[in-house]
Amino acid sequence: MTNFIEELRWRGMLHDMIPGLEDQLAKEMTVAYIGFDPTAPSLHIGNLAAIMLLKHFQLSGHKPIALVGGATGMIGDPSGKSAERDFLSEDTLRENQVGIQAQLEKFLEFHSGANSAEVVNNYDWFKEFSFLGFLREAGKFLTVNYMMSKDSVKKRLETGISFTEFSYQLLQGYDFYHLYKHKNVRLQMGGSDQWGNITTGTEIIRRKEGHDEDATERAAFALTTPLVTKADGTKFGKSESGNVWLDATKTSPFAFYQFWLNAADADVPRLIRVFTLYTKDQIEEMERAHAEAPHLRILQKAVAEEVTTRVHGANICALVIEASSLLFSKDAVELLSNASDALIAQLPVYEVSASLLAECQNLTDLISVGTENLICSSKGEARKAIQGNAISVNKVKITDPTSPLHFDKIKGSFLLIGNGKQKNYILSFK
Repeated sequence: MTNFIEELRWRGMLHDMIPGLEDQLAKEMTVAYIGFDPTAPSLHIGNLAAIMLLKHFQLSGHKPIALVGGATGMIGDPSGKSAERDFLSEDTLRENQVGIQAQLEKFLEFHSGANSAEVVNNYDWFKEFSFLGFLREAGKFLTVNYMMSKDSVKKRLETGISFTEFSYQLLQGYDFYHLYKHKNVRLQMGGSDQWGNITTGTEIIRRKEGHDEDATERAAFALTTPLVTKADGTKFGKSESGNVWLDATKTSPFAFYQFWLNAADADVPRLIRVFTLYTKDQIEEMERAHAEAPHLRILQKAVAEEVTTRVHGANICALVIEASSLLFSKDAVELLSNASDALIAQLPVYEVSASLLAECQNLTDLISVGTENLICSSKGEARKAIQGNAISVNKVKITDPTSPLHFDKIKGSFLLIGNGKQKNYILSFK
């Protein structure tokens, strides 16, 4: 088993923690939790750093709990938000919770004995509270001054924050107290932007349990991990089309794999430490090999393969790697001609509708209007690309913008369109 804190330190995953936590972890198997608001039917890669915290915690011999916030999800955490989010219905939240639990089960062990992972839903205890009951049970233990001092509140004072969102930290704090009393949870973890909410929980526990503020023995602890950013300081986790989801119906396995594969060299040393389980020695050896041959993208491939395998399974990952190789291979036409249905299912195929195809008189029309500007944003750009020797059809360069659409289709259905060296598309005609 690994030492949890030391593991986080060398991986760059430790931002802050309450003193005494290392002693607590050394003393006994400890229970910790992280909360996930079910505001969508799937988690996205922005949630992965938190999930990996739970994974490392369990690998260190401790017990992880994932809290799916059926109650807090009805309000929404104001942390990092400039405006209040729309409310979701109870039915939508329940559906989202089911999807999120299935994704968590791909990372955590739920049948490993004493430190088996658990999923809990805070709606199970909040649904019994009356408004007056909650004020008596939790509201009297924190001052408004204390709650106003939290960054998540202070940053919203100029633009406005509703009482609903203002109370979010009280709800999250009470979650910690409830789990402390009923599940023996001693630690809450999360991203660095959650420090204020988490320490609200430790404060509620201290006050409700009547512990001295200066006591050396603490009842509850907090730990946060740095938010994952790119080397230029911008937020990591979004593609050109938005969030990168763990659900294959929202982000295809191919697009998911490509997201990691296209990570910048400056970013990937951090990504491989945060999002994979490779050891320190393995990572350092890969970094040496990568430095000697950056064009092979050894680190990117290692991250892409491990994360895609964990999220989508080894079989799908193998097909996605094969699909990626096919799309960029000089033998792509032959490979696509012989591709299995399972492989084709993983390829990023764009289906050209019959109505749009009817509007296309030539290649210029097809790669602009016919593909809804997927390949080129306008007819002018399409003509310029063709005349500039950038466009190929089935790996054959086409230089005439008026070329008619009399191309032989692969398997009777597909055309391979290349735009420069890095952009390749498969068009389907039904």
